[in-house]
Amino acid sequence: MNHPTADAVFQDFRKLTKKERARFYELLSENSLSDEDLSHEQVFGHLSGAEFTAAEAAQYLDVSMSTFRRYVSASKIRATSQIGRSDMFATADLKAFKRSLREVKGV
Repeated sequence: MNHPTADAVFQDFRKLTKKERARFYELLSENSLSDEDLSHEQVFGHLSGAEFTAAEAAQYLDVSMSTFRRYVSASKIRATSQIGRSDMFATADLKAFKRSLREVKGV
């Protein structure tokens, strides 16, 4: 089994929205006194089916809104649904796109 490194978890944590960071701290405080060792999936798994707004997606990808909009215009990223007038983007799609950006950068 491949376990994430502390650096990788920290980098993922930095990309969370303010609300998700608060939830992360809540999970830490709930489980800090137990002997249970939580996996990455147990802590972040609730995000696997989530959708992000354009602003959240840009933050997750660590790009500006204008860069994110260019990706959308070029069909590199597609909205998976719409709530009102807001496009929503699937976490799995963003994660895959972010992985491809890292590969291109050689990171």
